[in-house]
Amino acid sequence: MKTNRYQKRFYRNWVKGEGLCSTHIVVQETDLQIFTDRSLDKDFLKEKVHLYRRQIEDYISKDRRFLTSLKPIEVELNTPLIVKEMSQAAKTASVGPMAAVAGAIAKFLGRDLLRKGYKDVIIENGGDIFLKSNKMRIIGIYAGRSKLWNRLCLKIKPKDTPIGICTSSGTVGHSLSFGCADSVVVLSKNVSLADAVATACANRVKSPTDLQEALNFARSIRGVLGVVIIMKKNLISWGKVKFVT
Repeated sequence: MKTNRYQKRFYRNWVKGEGLCSTHIVVQETDLQIFTDRSLDKDFLKEKVHLYRRQIEDYISKDRRFLTSLKPIEVELNTPLIVKEMSQAAKTASVGPMAAVAGAIAKFLGRDLLRKGYKDVIIENGGDIFLKSNKMRIIGIYAGRSKLWNRLCLKIKPKDTPIGICTSSGTVGHSLSFGCADSVVVLSKNVSLADAVATACANRVKSPTDLQEALNFARSIRGVLGVVIIMKKNLISWGKVKFVT
């Protein structure tokens, strides 16, 4: 669930992306950093961003709960696919549908670019990533005040992509969280699901004693491939997670 407070994506200054073309696109609250193997058609992508935003906003105009609910809600059968995707991810993770909005937009745009013939596509949308790559990629984990972990990264192999890598935090960023985790990272083939589950896990972490319960929750969800949870000096992880420092 997003607030209206914008925070500069300072972590983007740390991204290298050698050999890839970098594109920055902003459409209202949607702020994307995109890396592709060849120059990006910005007009095409902006058209798609406007389309998906309009579909979500149109549904909100019919059912305000889609924007404000902190619990799953059912949507109409004839709704656009991105609205259904957000609703289903929210239902699986037991959160409100807007908890999946950044991941859903990244996923749908990534799919569109792959259909256009791009071979390497990395879309970062406020800490939520769609990644398809033909070479190994290193994804950094930012845990804010937890300086102990500021060199910690994930190694993502080409065979494991496309994949979603989504992050939620109770201490960093502009997303609404009811927990105190410094960083919760969830990996899934379904970027929308990774986004929603990251939010749900972060909500569960109020103290270090909550780490195992939050991890068990993520493990229990079909489609989740890995999870990393950081709180102060504590780190717990499970699944298809390979660390590098």
